[in-house]
Amino acid sequence: MKSVTDIAKEIVAREGGYVKDPDDPGGATKYGVTLATMRRLGIDLDRDGVVSERDVKLLTPAQAVQIYVRHYFETPHLGELPEAVQPSVFDMQVNAGDNAVKILQRLLNRMGQAVAVDGQVGPQTIAAARRAAAPDPGLFADAYGIARRTYYYDLAAARPASRKYATTTAGTKGGWILRAEEFISPRFHLSPAQHKARVAAWG
Repeated sequence: MKSVTDIAKEIVAREGGYVKDPDDPGGATKYGVTLATMRRLGIDLDRDGVVSERDVKLLTPAQAVQIYVRHYFETPHLGELPEAVQPSVFDMQVNAGDNAVKILQRLLNRMGQAVAVDGQVGPQTIAAARRAAAPDPGLFADAYGIARRTYYYDLAAARPASRKYATTTAGTKGGWILRAEEFISPRFHLSPAQHKARVAAWG
């Protein structure tokens, strides 16, 4: 199984360098780390007393990996979850904060494991996730990945400015959907036709 650091490195590689997308609520981003995140964590790389876009530009891949491992895996206690689902929840935590855990908690409730949907990995969520994963860890990971993919579609449907992340101008799967399906078994990937049908109402 890949280490947490390996997964973090893959996230950094996937996210790429500095970008400033006006439709990204997190602001300027580098290696997937947003200006909003750096301000929240107080990461002032140029030590001028202000966390700004300059600090985002100064961020190195190694620093981004450290941020991810510490603040998006260790701090939210994702290592307490079943191993099979850890990579996808971790990747989603980086992408969507505590919504990653809320998606898991809603899935657990649908599976008959009553847990609070609070975005926190506590004893109740840990125990429920372990029970749900026990019969078939791989299938549980697929179920989470599918729930994550649905979250992306629903978010894009509700927020038109984000639709470009879910589908391309050519009608193929966008980055969000491809990202979710990296953690879903191929047999559960949507076909091009299924994807087009899912986004047809967006115009």
